[in-house]
Amino acid sequence: MGSTGAAVGKPAKPESHLAMVRRARRINRELAEVYPYAHPELDFRNPFELLVATVLSAQTTDLRVNQTTPALFAAYPTPEDMAAAVPERLEEIIRPTGFFRAKARSLIGLSAALRDDFDGEVPGRLADLVKLPGVGRKTANVVLGNAFGVPGITVDTHFGRLVRRWKWTEQEDPEKVEAEVAAIFPKSEWTMLSHRVVFHGRRICHSRKPACGACPIASLCPAYGEGETDPDKARKLLKYEMGGYPGQRLSPPPDYPGSPAPPLGAG
Repeated sequence: MGSTGAAVGKPAKPESHLAMVRRARRINRELAEVYPYAHPELDFRNPFELLVATVLSAQTTDLRVNQTTPALFAAYPTPEDMAAAVPERLEEIIRPTGFFRAKARSLIGLSAALRDDFDGEVPGRLADLVKLPGVGRKTANVVLGNAFGVPGITVDTHFGRLVRRWKWTEQEDPEKVEAEVAAIFPKSEWTMLSHRVVFHGRRICHSRKPACGACPIASLCPAYGEGETDPDKARKLLKYEMGGYPGQRLSPPPDYPGSPAPPLGAG
């Protein structure tokens, strides 16, 4: 499998840019069939909750964030509430997500900025979002794409790893990755493309041992063979609903085929 197929002893013909674009778009179509239920894996009910959850998701799993935010939003449901939080109490609630002191400073700071500069509402513009404490371009794109319906590409570690494996880009810098991948796809695809790629990275195309033998796009992948190619062994590497396990959300969308994640402290 993969994009080889050249005769032994002859170097594979370099892929043209047009051929890469066609292959990339086919991968997106195939992933849309595999993950028609792809979605943001952070629980949220409004833009503020998504913004806070995304800030908390740095250097931890979405599952751990989702297990932590129910108590957080019960205590601080609005930016005004969170801006007035006693730092030590806020830190204790978000401690399970790691780096809790720095994250608490960001949450109090961004909440104060929302209160003072945006009438307590999360702004729907990239330029405004990235000015908030602790909010970078990746976080802003998550919020814009999923709370406001503004197309955006979210370059997290999974996304960057996969698009480099697929030879869509060779860039390492997230903004350059975003720009090069954005040029391949229509703007209307950006948000869902991000979800599909991240879903695939978390479930099948893992960092250390990708499940190549169970991958539905193996024939389109230049990196096929980097992971386990035996189908039976590869299937044992599948994660979340693909492997028969709970997902990361405690409150997944209605069309999610797996089971909800357990709350903090359960099991």
